Amino acid sequence: MTATTAPGPQGFGPDTIRAEIADLLGERPEDIEDDENLRDVGLDSMRLMHLVEIWRARGARVEFADLADLGEPTVTTWSAYLSRP
Repeated sequence: MTATTAPGPQGFGPDTIRAEIADLLGERPEDIEDDENLRDVGLDSMRLMHLVEIWRARGARVEFADLADLGEPTVTTWSAYLSRP
């Protein structure tokens, strides 16, 4: 796993994203790799919709379909998307 502690401009850095996903899945954050396909660790569409709502509440401009269209779902990909200006 690549250790990235600096959060993105809106607080959506890789460590934050990983921790939120791990919490939702009942996993340890350190067990989720930056470039691991999140579907492989159990993230399904219902859980993703829940994450989208959490992230919107924190100010992210995010849509479920946007995350699905980014290609392979990974901490790295989603962190970059959520941290965009």
